[in-house]
Amino acid sequence: MPRYRLLIEYDGAAYSGWQRQDNGPSIQNALEEAASALDEAPVLVIGAGRTDAGVHATGQVAHLDLVKPIRADKVRDAINAHLRPHPIAVLEAFDAAPDFHARFDATSRSYLYRIINRRADLALDRNRAWRLAAPLDAERMHDAAQALVGRHDFTTFRDANCQADTPVKTLTSISVARHGEEVAVRTSARSFLHRQVRSMVGSLVEVGRGRESVEWISEILAAADRTKCGPVAPADGLYLTGVSYEPLN
Repeated sequence: MPRYRLLIEYDGAAYSGWQRQDNGPSIQNALEEAASALDEAPVLVIGAGRTDAGVHATGQVAHLDLVKPIRADKVRDAINAHLRPHPIAVLEAFDAAPDFHARFDATSRSYLYRIINRRADLALDRNRAWRLAAPLDAERMHDAAQALVGRHDFTTFRDANCQADTPVKTLTSISVARHGEEVAVRTSARSFLHRQVRSMVGSLVEVGRGRESVEWISEILAAADRTKCGPVAPADGLYLTGVSYEPLN
């Protein structure tokens, strides 16, 4: 069976998350229904990241197998035709090795969290960013965030329902920068705990608002205690922006 690798973007506002489930529409289910129309048989779509309800993606990666071999660009176009009017698009499709796995072969995942720092309500960015009226000091947030880089026990930033085997993760990078009224938090790691990014962002906002010191992030990380975490940032501002893999030999 030919295997294909997909690069996908979506607006997650109307979905209960990536993963197929019974309590609402999912990104995975929409893609599987669209892809199944190509084979006239059920198709399983495996994603690199299981984004939560309301979370968006500009660089999600997935793979699927089809019974009939189809040129990769035709796979992209046909799936997109069957996806309409879902706010989901396959940007590219590539032929993949039979053993390629979008989730298990990933070496890094990157996320962006968007904060719009202004008093006026959002119009164009509603459901696509977190609006905060209180002034934020992005430089303080960036300085505080550097304590999170490296291999740590991230229990403080781990959701109570997280199913990961261990709270220990290695954060490759995290940065906070202001661009006009937008404050962007970018982070990357091989993998993340459930709601880890949103938990880290929510705590960094406490520093940016001046409610906590720069050193506070290091202190709550060391505590390895979920009750020490700041408020969890809403899903609206979170984007899966990229997934990396080892280059082909």
